[in-house]
Amino acid sequence: MAFTDFKSLDEVQIYYQIISSEANFLEIVPRPPAPQFVQEFEFNQANFDIFSSEAARCENVIYPLLREVCKQFVSQYELWSHKFLVVDDKLSGIPDYIIAKRSALGKNVLGLPLILVVEAKQNDFIKGWGQCLAELVAAQALNKSPHKPVYGIVTDAELWQFGKLTAQSFVKNQSRATIDELAKVFGAVYRLMELATVE
Repeated sequence: MAFTDFKSLDEVQIYYQIISSEANFLEIVPRPPAPQFVQEFEFNQANFDIFSSEAARCENVIYPLLREVCKQFVSQYELWSHKFLVVDDKLSGIPDYIIAKRSALGKNVLGLPLILVVEAKQNDFIKGWGQCLAELVAAQALNKSPHKPVYGIVTDAELWQFGKLTAQSFVKNQSRATIDELAKVFGAVYRLMELATVE
């Protein structure tokens, strides 16, 4: 069963007996990215249709922003794009992006996955969260530490939503961020990485 086989949050909840709630575990505080990144983003936005397709959204918005945040934590984290994960025959697939701890074995070895990022294909956040929660369950199993939180982001590049799985409890953040306030999106992802570092 692939992560994408799960079509909604409640489907994963029922299958893995996960309790879901909503709360603001993540405080979204604006944090401006580096001026060079902002200049490049604004140039792309002004001159190209960066939201015209799924590939455009990933290449022009999602990956560059994740990469920019990860630069601040490069000694601790690695950013992976489309890396295959497998736990068992029920939990396997290719997350869009993984932010994982750096492995002592080198940059070519996936460390403990802590943040999973799912692109909401065709702006379908219901399916996006189903896929994301399944990926979080897989990350939890790979980390062999169910009480250590793992975090999820679901985005269509314009709207960014956040969640956290700890043991059998999933919390979806009530506050969201939109790309028209770039500093808020950057600040939210930055804070999520800080939380993953602490916890």
